[in-house]
Amino acid sequence: MEIVEVKGKVFRKFITREKIDQVVNTLAGRINSDYAGENPLLIGVLNGAFIFAADLIRKMEIPCQISFVKYASYTGTQSSKKVTELIGLNEEIKGRHILVVEDIVDSGITMDHLLKELHKYRPLSVRLACFCLKPDAFVKDFSIDYLGMEIPNDFVVGYGLDYDGYGRNLPEIYKLEN
Repeated sequence: MEIVEVKGKVFRKFITREKIDQVVNTLAGRINSDYAGENPLLIGVLNGAFIFAADLIRKMEIPCQISFVKYASYTGTQSSKKVTELIGLNEEIKGRHILVVEDIVDSGITMDHLLKELHKYRPLSVRLACFCLKPDAFVKDFSIDYLGMEIPNDFVVGYGLDYDGYGRNLPEIYKLEN
């Protein structure tokens, strides 16, 4: 499928399943190396990161655990610029290595909020693994330790990314046609 329709909007294939697999394998290899001998807690950011987090953890060869949090900052195709916590963390993170797993960072507002919250609990370290970054939309000042790829500031769906909750199930990533 080169073109898909999601809620009346047309999207064109942008990132293939093969490229996604290559990126996940590369990131998992780096994480396995960097966390050798450790037992990190992965924190996936719902809803978007669940597919990336599942693919990533299956490639990890080190002992680890995973949990999820849920924040909201989007309505439709636009950021509301307001972050709301919908599901919080239940695990003890003090003294642990934390690896946040996110599907996409665009403005960075939600991730900046989450990273600041995590540091309050005094983890041993906090790192970020992110599949996609939109550098042209990024307005915050934090680093992404494990970045899959940079993409233009286009609206995308698939591989966990959605438009009003739809399109997450697409195995490849599609960008909105203008």
